[in-house]
Amino acid sequence: MKDYVQVPAAELEKPYELTSTGESPTLLCLRVCCCCSALRPRYKRLVDNIFPEDPKDGLVKADMEKLTFYAVSAPEKLDRIGSYLAERLSRDVVRHRTGYVLIAMEALDQLLMACHSQSIKPFVESFLHMVAKLLESGEPKLQVLGTNSFVKFANIEEDTPSYHRRYDFFVSRFSAMCHSYHSDPEIRTEIRIAGIRGIQGVVRKTVNDELRATIWEPQHMDKIVPSLLFNMQKIEEADSRIGPPPSPSAADKEENPAVLAENCFRELLGRASFGNMNNAVRPVFAQYSHHVIQEILGHLDACKKDSPRVRAGIIQVLLEAVAIAAKGSIGPTVLEVFNTLLKHLRFSVELEANDLQGGSTGNANLNTSSKDSDEKIVQNAIIQTIGFFGSNLPDYQRSEIMMFIMGKVPVFGTSTHTLDISQLGDLGTRRIQIMLLRSLLMVTSGYKAKTIVTALPGSFLDPLLSPSLMEDYELRQLVLEVMHNLMDRHDNRAKLRGIRIIPDVADLKIKREKICRQDTSFMKKNGQQLYRHIYLGCKEEDNVHKNYELLYTSLALITIELANEEVVIDLIRLAIALQDSAIINEDNLPMFHRCGIMALVAAYLNFVSQMIAVPAFCQHVSKVIEIRTMEAPYFLPEHIFRDKCMLPKSLEKHDKNLYFLTNKIAESLGGSGYSVERLSVPYVPQVTDEDRLSRRKSIVDTVSIQVDILPNSIPSDDVVSNTEEITFEALKKAIDTSGMEEQEKEKRRLVIEKFQKAPFEEIAAQCESKANLLHDRLAQILELTIRPPPSPSGTLTITSGHAQYQSVPVYEMKFPDLCVY
Repeated sequence: MKDYVQVPAAELEKPYELTSTGESPTLLCLRVCCCCSALRPRYKRLVDNIFPEDPKDGLVKADMEKLTFYAVSAPEKLDRIGSYLAERLSRDVVRHRTGYVLIAMEALDQLLMACHSQSIKPFVESFLHMVAKLLESGEPKLQVLGTNSFVKFANIEEDTPSYHRRYDFFVSRFSAMCHSYHSDPEIRTEIRIAGIRGIQGVVRKTVNDELRATIWEPQHMDKIVPSLLFNMQKIEEADSRIGPPPSPSAADKEENPAVLAENCFRELLGRASFGNMNNAVRPVFAQYSHHVIQEILGHLDACKKDSPRVRAGIIQVLLEAVAIAAKGSIGPTVLEVFNTLLKHLRFSVELEANDLQGGSTGNANLNTSSKDSDEKIVQNAIIQTIGFFGSNLPDYQRSEIMMFIMGKVPVFGTSTHTLDISQLGDLGTRRIQIMLLRSLLMVTSGYKAKTIVTALPGSFLDPLLSPSLMEDYELRQLVLEVMHNLMDRHDNRAKLRGIRIIPDVADLKIKREKICRQDTSFMKKNGQQLYRHIYLGCKEEDNVHKNYELLYTSLALITIELANEEVVIDLIRLAIALQDSAIINEDNLPMFHRCGIMALVAAYLNFVSQMIAVPAFCQHVSKVIEIRTMEAPYFLPEHIFRDKCMLPKSLEKHDKNLYFLTNKIAESLGGSGYSVERLSVPYVPQVTDEDRLSRRKSIVDTVSIQVDILPNSIPSDDVVSNTEEITFEALKKAIDTSGMEEQEKEKRRLVIEKFQKAPFEEIAAQCESKANLLHDRLAQILELTIRPPPSPSGTLTITSGHAQYQSVPVYEMKFPDLCVY
């Protein structure tokens, strides 16, 4: 075999120096090259011969046939041929010699199509390496070239499976090409089409492989499916602006990314088995979650008059879709979901209330009961969906949803809630309050805020602690549980579960941090509001065991999360006030509730004494608990909350050693550096404006404030019969003023001591309560004196917080005598 080397004529005509052998250096170099060329491996010479001098001439077909015949005859050389071609192609790509790159890929394609043997496996690795090089280049032409070669390779059926080959890079690269944003629209479309065809090739190659399960892994589907949907959506948006396009031809389909992506997606789903379908469909929901949810919500609105079972099924489907969409939801979509669900919740409660009011006896009563049960299924499904959606939202969105739901809760006497409850009645209103608080409880589950101000802002705390949400024991339980979710930032609530006397609090391993400045400011501003809620909550007649447990947990969580020395003193004052209220019993509570309050106080003082670790305080609490264990076990939670517990007939005859004494506590805390002056001032709950509007018994009655008003100025319903028989002894006592001066001095001393030691919030609360009570009485007097005469057109009255016009017929109006003739 002869090898020919062409030397330029100009080189031969150059003057040169002779070497020691009498030859020029150029000719010597040429002879050496000719000798080395003859010594090169045959496969390399065959590969080199397929490349022409000018790349525009294309592949040398005669030499390509020789290389193909050599590869088929000696398949063991295929891996070396592939490696050498890959080496040349890599060099040409770096040097931007596109013509030689095209020739190399054409040769690779022909070799790949011609060879079908066991030895093709190593050659495929070199082939895929070269395709990857082309896809990584920034040249669109080379990327399209690499894609076309990969598609040809994907259509080849291999004899044996390849267990080590993976297509992760190609999935990522083809998916990226589907999202191309090249400045030239034609090139951008060409790259996107190449990416779609590449994905189609990966799917075909992988599905036909024995290891077909790899393509269905979530990390691949999360790239493939959104890329296909992206191209389908982009073209649909363009078509919606232009107008309806004409029906595409077969050639147009190949050039239309939307049509090609749709066909690829259909092929993908068609090749999916039942077990893999979930991974293929889930990215669709993630990509179009908002559209899916909007369609389901629209379907729910259209079926609102269907049976409860049908509506519950639609809501269950919505729950499954929400589970996918929650992480990537945006503000308007989130509010739309919650607003629609709350609307249907109100509608379901309204249907339930109407059925209960309209139910009759017999079979109709059975149908009402069944319908009521079905509506509860709908309500529970809505609450579960709201809670699941809210608990999966980011914290910043979850706080907005908390405010949104709280704004829907009906609060008596105010119009701040945005939910229409005019058709619900008292029973329906209570039911919607419970449902909304249950939803709020699920949304707040797992919520962790760095500061308590973020979790409980004033706009959220005020309606949450409203007296309107204390009229039922279940409402109070839900309010306390919501507070626990927001307060418990260190997951201590599970350790405090169950009201009991804890022998050693250290065994609980309570987690706590130093109280920050924001939390201290929160307690200065809202502490009295929290104390008041706990104080009144303990004195409710319908309390059950769970209420006392939650109240105890509230006190413990405040101690852990928000208590500095000042707050500890306030909490102890609150506990002593609860003990005194149970002993005095001004509210005429049953004996079980009085003993329950005593047990609650014992459990909390035992906890707080060990938390602040003051030995004398712990000793006093332990001594009282020990005496109670022997003489009055019904004052301890382990006994009073059992099913059968013997209750005392009265509490007035008990020994004072059974009670926690303020002087002993003050003495023990004072010795440890606590400021105990305020312990001698009894706790008085703060009065709010809503107390004057609530249907509940006003808290003002417990503050013992009296205002003298003329009896004639008070309506007959409010007059209290307070007559006393006038006797000689009574007149003598009235004239005798010997002890009046001492009583006045003692009263002044108590007032001065109160203003010196009581917290400012309590002083302000009492002054405000006096002003509010006086204002109310004056308003009643003015209403009686300047009330306008009745009118047949109707008069405005306020009933249950709602304005109503009540018309008075003329024949029922009472006119003065001078006007009647």
